[in-house]
Amino acid sequence: MGNQMDRLSHLSYAEVPTVDPNGVDTDDGPRIGVSYIFSSDDDELEDGCVVDGGEKRANEEEKNYDQRDEVECAVYNREECIYEKSAKCANLEVYSPENLLNKCKAGDLVEFVATGQYPHWAVYVGDFQVVHLHRAEIKNSFLTDASQGRRCRIVNDWYKLKPLCAEVVVQNAMEQVGLKDRELSWRNSESFASWCRFGKREFKMGGEIRIGKQPYRLKVFVSDKQSHVLEFQSLEDVIMEKRRNDHLGRTAVLRELAAHFRGVEEMKSEMGAE
Repeated sequence: MGNQMDRLSHLSYAEVPTVDPNGVDTDDGPRIGVSYIFSSDDDELEDGCVVDGGEKRANEEEKNYDQRDEVECAVYNREECIYEKSAKCANLEVYSPENLLNKCKAGDLVEFVATGQYPHWAVYVGDFQVVHLHRAEIKNSFLTDASQGRRCRIVNDWYKLKPLCAEVVVQNAMEQVGLKDRELSWRNSESFASWCRFGKREFKMGGEIRIGKQPYRLKVFVSDKQSHVLEFQSLEDVIMEKRRNDHLGRTAVLRELAAHFRGVEEMKSEMGAE
């Protein structure tokens, strides 16, 4: 099957069961999320951009970023919140790479963001450098090069997991430098950087068996009083869906959800008329 299916694309919201967008559990339960067994997201920029210096960059200018288009969400493992990105509990402010360097400490997680792109995560290892998964290879780059014109921020506190000590985080990252392609155990830059900091096997590809009930829930905050919930069998799948939403942006995600719920209401109306 691997030769015939290299990538499992995301199903549209119309193709999977769902519930009311307020996220309240009902007898039918929350919507079941997509399993990304054969998929890998692409958090890279267009060909020609580099992160190691020495080559000509395709875009030197700063990339666009609009904080209003951030998708705020939380992740639960059963009843425990293990991740949250929201203005209520985290500082979503972003900085230029040069300004962020004054705030970074070895072992920090750094996120690079730009509107319409997958977020890119890295581990700050000191001496103005980061280690990150880029173009199917673990690389050691200067933070300013890794940014590729994107804004950035420290995201240590988004995952509500106990971190390893800074020395071990840096060691985890540096020991992987040079790994590429089939040697990799992580599906994207966020999974790699998070594994370095927290050491959890759940961040690795195949770190959890996808059987039985879905223990993970992704809650997308639609408004102050409404949220939409999806269930997943693995943290790996949650991260893939969360990153897909980040790539689309809040406006597109809400538009997608609205289109789905209109379809559900139309289907209910048709069934009621029969």
